[in-house]
Amino acid sequence: MFPTSTFSSLHSTNVTPTPSLSYLSTSSLSSSSSTSSSSSSPSSSLSLLQSSCLHRRHLRSFCAFGDTQLRIDPKSKGLKVTCSVGSEPLKVMISGAPASGKGTQCELIVQKFGLVHISTGDLLRAEVSSGTEIGNKAKEFMNAGRLVPDEIVTAMVMTRLSRQDAKEKGWLLDGYPRSFSQAQSLEELKIRPDVYIVLDVPDEILVNRCIGRRLDPVTGKIYHLKNFPPETEEIKSRLVIRRDDTEEKVKSRLEIYKKNAEAISSTYSNIVKKINGNRPKEEIFKEIESLLLQVQKDRVKMMKPGNIIPEIKNKKNQVYGGQDNWRGIPTKLNNIPHSREIRKYFYTDVLEATQRAINDGRTRLKVEINIPELNPEMDVYRIGTLMELVRVLALSFADDGKHVKVCVQGSMGEGALIGMPLQLAGTRQILEFMDWGDYGAMGNFIKIGSVGSKEVDEQDDIFVIVAPQNAVGNCIIDDLKAMTDAAGNRPVILINPRLKDLPGSSGVMQTMGRDKRLEYAASFENCYFFRLLYYAGTQYPIMGALRMSFPYRYELYKRVDEPSGKEKYVILSTFPERPDTDEVNDAFLGKPRNKTKEASGIW
Repeated sequence: MFPTSTFSSLHSTNVTPTPSLSYLSTSSLSSSSSTSSSSSSPSSSLSLLQSSCLHRRHLRSFCAFGDTQLRIDPKSKGLKVTCSVGSEPLKVMISGAPASGKGTQCELIVQKFGLVHISTGDLLRAEVSSGTEIGNKAKEFMNAGRLVPDEIVTAMVMTRLSRQDAKEKGWLLDGYPRSFSQAQSLEELKIRPDVYIVLDVPDEILVNRCIGRRLDPVTGKIYHLKNFPPETEEIKSRLVIRRDDTEEKVKSRLEIYKKNAEAISSTYSNIVKKINGNRPKEEIFKEIESLLLQVQKDRVKMMKPGNIIPEIKNKKNQVYGGQDNWRGIPTKLNNIPHSREIRKYFYTDVLEATQRAINDGRTRLKVEINIPELNPEMDVYRIGTLMELVRVLALSFADDGKHVKVCVQGSMGEGALIGMPLQLAGTRQILEFMDWGDYGAMGNFIKIGSVGSKEVDEQDDIFVIVAPQNAVGNCIIDDLKAMTDAAGNRPVILINPRLKDLPGSSGVMQTMGRDKRLEYAASFENCYFFRLLYYAGTQYPIMGALRMSFPYRYELYKRVDEPSGKEKYVILSTFPERPDTDEVNDAFLGKPRNKTKEASGIW
């Protein structure tokens, strides 16, 4: 036993969710109880889930609107979003090819959210007609038939953004930036939107929309022969074709737009949101409205006191929250059921680590968290706790405007081997009946599916796969690999996977060789890991814990009883990689890492 004074003591009685340094690991126990323990049943799991659902909408971190309020503005049409806390207004960029419907959506956004609509075309015309210095310079280029230089356009945009109405109401930047250099100019000037919306419409639809457009030279109104015909025969008789709306010129403009859009996308890759623009305008706006409401709510949440955390930068110069505010591992983890505070602590811990990994560009991730309620080998396993964790992750990503596909593997095998792991029985039905909030996340941004390449849709941004696992006679890895191949560079997150190799039916294990299966399973990196440690072959008492939280090191903790009857966790050692059994035993025994290791010991 080492003196506890030699260790760095952590305050483990508080479970306020804050950024952390390491993850939780799983225990290999079949049952547990430190003081009060109870077995779980389907009914207890569901009652726990339902109870949490009732309280969930009041928890700010669980995607309720918090202090955001909806108020009617009598001077404007419709509902507008305001906040009862001091937060910055929305800043939105919208992009779309010619005839993508961008103008229509801009009108609806301005009407709903009251943003200042800024179009570079309108700015150029206004500056030229007003005879300003910038306008006169732009006019020289326009009269000469040349493009207005980026620095002039950027100066106009900056001037407009600096006006008081844009600062107070927020802004909607329409069709700008149009090139990589323009986007970089805005970045250098610290002009960055909360979200970059791209209206995505197939080329053939865009061409048909353009060549069917007609201009009324009297009113300046734009019609479409099929989609928006003129009201009278008199108007129809005077309509003309705009010179840019020939098929040849439209296709040329589309090619230019695509090249520029591809170049710009790298600047806004972490905030870009593609919207299917080949739908009725009401459906398109419904999705945009949900997206902007969530962005607004997220800004409010980020402005809350206590959400500011120390900055740590990774190798990509991205900012991470530091570990200084982490209050340590919760105590009494063998007490079942876990308190709501303990569950919330772990949900937030997992979420923050996963977000950091995704922001770092990691795409093949796994979460391994086997506290007693999440360990299927224990009789206190609660499927409701697993579903709550999945819900927190999915709703958080949906808050960021991402489309999330939550996947549960279905039945595998044939004949006598048909079935699915007991751990997953009924999981999909539970997910479908859960409370997913009141703002339309489920169905719009979150969908439930199974495991396989057919489940990957173009609009999906992130895939959360619930406890994928092999079963005797059946292997999920073939379907899982087909799905990740179809997902490409989009993040795939495995929650408590169990991909160890198992015997196959008649000695045959699917189409992939064993080495390839193991190699594929190992391609997923931990973004979070937590495991309680016990003496080998026992389940009581807890001796310590191993935890890792991306991008930090694995940390080994020892549980220490205090004279007051309380307990705490003190750190023993850290590891750059997940330590093996001998390394853990040596740390507990105080042996240097290069000494001969014993075969027996903890875990």
